[in-house]
Formats: sequence, structure tokens, C-alpha cells
Amino acid sequence: MPLYFEDFTTGQELVSPARTVTEADVVSFAAWTGDYNPVHTDAVAAATGRFGERIAHGALGLSLCLGLISRTGAFEGSAVALLGIDGWRFRAPVRIGDTVHARVTILDTRLTSRGDTGVVGRRFSLVNQHGDVTQEGRMDVMVKVRPAPAAR
Repeated sequence: MPLYFEDFTTGQELVSPARTVTEADVVSFAAWTGDYNPVHTDAVAAATGRFGERIAHGALGLSLCLGLISRTGAFEGSAVALLGIDGWRFRAPVRIGDTVHARVTILDTRLTSRGDTGVVGRRFSLVNQHGDVTQEGRMDVMVKVRPAPAAR
């Protein structure tokens, strides 16, 4: 069941289900983006690097945030457009085998001038199984206002 503009309040939190990041996720992401950086795709080279093993692409983590929060159903059918990604920070690596979930905090809301949509300011965090925030930033979205009941 989607949430509409009127359903969001400042400070409200949404938490997604979790999922484990697999080697297949990293390999697929490398294939469709063309990003074959050894830190993601070369186990031997990555073992001697900063993290001691391969890690997921930063953009894969950001994409996971959007996919994970869609699993809550909160924006499915009410979202009109993603308006931007601001201040995104990569705080810690996402490792193959990590189980992550997304947390969204509503920062602010404002009705658009047309009145049929509103902007919802959201702070996203991608959190691993240890409770560490691996990535975070702002992703505002335009959502529909609640439809008027049909006249009888």
C-alpha cells in the first residue's frame, strides 16, 4: 500500500527488509556498468589492497538503497520522480556477504504549486549487519497527494 504526501511527517522512519550482497551482485553490476576495477573484480589484487578483499561498487550500494526501500511498498504507486541525490557519502565498504538494509528518515515535506504532488525530503542510510552505516545521503522524491474518493 503506497504512502501519499499527506502520510509523511518530519522525523518518520522507514526500514526496509534486509538482503545479503552476493558475488553475483558484484559481477552483474560490473558487467552492466563496465566497471571492472580490480577492487571489485580481482580477488588476488583486492586481497593485497586496503580492504583485504573484494568490495561492492559504491554505486551498487546506492542502487541497493533504492531497491530495498521499494520493498517496503511506501513509494510504489505514489512516487512521481526522484528529484536528486545530494551529499552522498561512502562511510564504509560493503563487502560480499554483508547483509544490508535501508533506513529512510523523512526530513521535510512541501506541497508543490500544482497541489497534486508534494516533495518529500529523505535521508537514506545503507546499514550492514553490524549496525554500521556504510553509505548515506539525501534523496528527495516527488509523490502524489492522496486521490479524492470517487463520487457516487
